[in-house]
Amino acid sequence: MAGFLLRRLGFMAVVLVCVTLITFLLIELAPGDTARLLAGPQASEAAVAQIREEMGLDAPLAARYAGYLADIVRLDFGTSVVTGRPVLTEIAERAPATFELMILASLIALGIGVPLGVAGAMHRGRAPEAAARAVSIIGASAPGFWVGLLLILLFYRTLDWFPASGRFTGTPPDAITGFLTIDALLRGDWTGFRIAFAHLLLPALSLALLELGVYARLVKNQMLGVLGQDYIRVARAGGLNEGEVLRHHALRNGLAPIVTIVAASLATMLYGSVSVETVFGWPGAGRFVVQSIFKLDLPVVMGFAVLTAAAYVIANALADLVYAGLDPRVRLE
Repeated sequence: MAGFLLRRLGFMAVVLVCVTLITFLLIELAPGDTARLLAGPQASEAAVAQIREEMGLDAPLAARYAGYLADIVRLDFGTSVVTGRPVLTEIAERAPATFELMILASLIALGIGVPLGVAGAMHRGRAPEAAARAVSIIGASAPGFWVGLLLILLFYRTLDWFPASGRFTGTPPDAITGFLTIDALLRGDWTGFRIAFAHLLLPALSLALLELGVYARLVKNQMLGVLGQDYIRVARAGGLNEGEVLRHHALRNGLAPIVTIVAASLATMLYGSVSVETVFGWPGAGRFVVQSIFKLDLPVVMGFAVLTAAAYVIANALADLVYAGLDPRVRLE
């Protein structure tokens, strides 16, 4: 276990260095001048040069990158050039909205994708398998933002069932956890819960489609392999019905690998939330990063990239631990 954790920490360090280096170089190549943006279009060259010197933008590239790495080690991701506040604070304030969206999207993807994959494996050549295949194709080919626009046209403009943007209509419940649906439930505010959930559902459906097809295809393929094993045939020969075979023998071995995929999908959803939040006007970290890109708020963009990479590595390490607990044949060492 100790060796596994040390290797993961080393891997995380390598990933973060690579991510910061690539992001840093891409931002250097991007058009625009941060110093000129802060000074304003009417500022003199002397004023722009002074701002560039104060921000260290006139230092050599290697020195600036080394300084940025040292700041990250201290959990200092810099200061937003637009708001003047720490990047970590800006992202942390918007993180609950993004996490609430991702959690519901994950529950929807798992709640539909896993049963659909199991049904497709249990009923080969019939309607459930065709449905699992269709969902997999749509999920792999349909971008989340495009699905979001279709959902807005159908459920907002045509049917007027759900709101098209924002996180709440009116005054939201006082923050406890930062998740509006949970905060409303904790306060017994059922009206607030319905309003918050109505705003949450459409963007969550759009984000869930990114992984729903992956789950359905993976579970179906895993279950097909498991159902063909000898111990499954022995269980059937012993008189167990299909439901008992599925519950007691097939599901644990067939669903164990999905733990790793769920961990990887969290990073996919985090990146996918950038476009989905923009389409629905969702006030999360993803939409904030998009706004920061247009405003050339480069510290925010770099901070989001580094935090996302760290979350991806941590999620995969935790998935390996859970996978080892589910399957005794797996050894972390």
